Amino acid sequence: MAIRYRPHEPQQEMLLPTSLQDWLPKAHLAHFSSDSVDALDLKAFCARFAGGGARNPPFHPAMMVKVLVYGYATGVFSSRKIERRLHEGLAFRMPGAGKFPRHRTIRDCCALHVKELRDLFVHGVRLGAVAIDGTKVKANASRHEAMSYERMQQTEADMKAQIDALPERAKTTDAAVADEPELDLPAEIEHRETRLKAITEARQRLGQRQRDADIERGRSDGDDCKPRDVDGNPNGGRYKREFGVPESKAQDNFTVPASHIMKRTGGGFDPSYNTQTAVDDSAHILGHEGKLCAEVDAQKSPHTASRVAKPQTAQGKATCRRRKWIAEPPNGWIRSVLGLRRFSLRGLHRVQAGFKLVCLALHLRRMGSLQAA
Repeated sequence: MAIRYRPHEPQQEMLLPTSLQDWLPKAHLAHFSSDSVDALDLKAFCARFAGGGARNPPFHPAMMVKVLVYGYATGVFSSRKIERRLHEGLAFRMPGAGKFPRHRTIRDCCALHVKELRDLFVHGVRLGAVAIDGTKVKANASRHEAMSYERMQQTEADMKAQIDALPERAKTTDAAVADEPELDLPAEIEHRETRLKAITEARQRLGQRQRDADIERGRSDGDDCKPRDVDGNPNGGRYKREFGVPESKAQDNFTVPASHIMKRTGGGFDPSYNTQTAVDDSAHILGHEGKLCAEVDAQKSPHTASRVAKPQTAQGKATCRRRKWIAEPPNGWIRSVLGLRRFSLRGLHRVQAGFKLVCLALHLRRMGSLQAA
């Protein structure tokens, strides 16, 4: 007896127009994120096109935001991957509404609407009691493009000597070996001067960071490396370095100056950002705040020092234990569920906007799962 199968006709055309909404379950994340974006105020995104003018009609901002939010909520951060998913992924077709913006358009949307994307997060977040925790995310830069302060000083001196010696070297080479290729002196000097400028700027950034840190600690220029009281009188002891002089091993990255060299799990160091999240204690809904931790001088900042010491008390330790189960899981979700382990954007303001979009995406994803439950 022949086996009967259900009909399979891949070339069969549909008799009635299809609806994108019917292709996905009603509780699907694509529906929830799309409805959530529709509830937000997107006038700021439209303001850029309000002047009109001769141009091809732009994609609707609501569609672009929906595609970005759903992409981030499913761990797709690359503009090229989002473009490919719009063609290949059924779930992306719904927020895209059958439109297929190129990856350049998606990338430019992120670049042109940095402020709007950052402000968009505020509309989607309402928090009660919160706990704060941070996690390190790699910057879009190679650790080989970093240099220590000590190495910068040495390289600066070497390159200045090379630039000064190049004209004389060219004369000597021309006189000694007339048959060898001629030395392109202007190009050689320009190359070294460009590199020297990058190193000098990096050294100055390190110096400015150290000056800011020293001022935060209560130091001032011309303190002769001697700690002083509130009246400016020496009170004993001595600082190891002059005011504003970084440690020899302090590093700066040429590609992404706003990043910091941070230790990674398993050993080694990478240029990274310290992202911090504020998490609701009841539903694990995310907020966002960015800051860098610094040492606290108890004499200059007694109230801050008191707050730092408070977690060492019995009540403080109990609060810290509670903070672990509140604040740490969302950071794990960001890294393991969404897969954010490295920013693809460069520039601190773009990274901040991108991370807020990540938080918004996870926020909506969390709310969607709670609603479905």
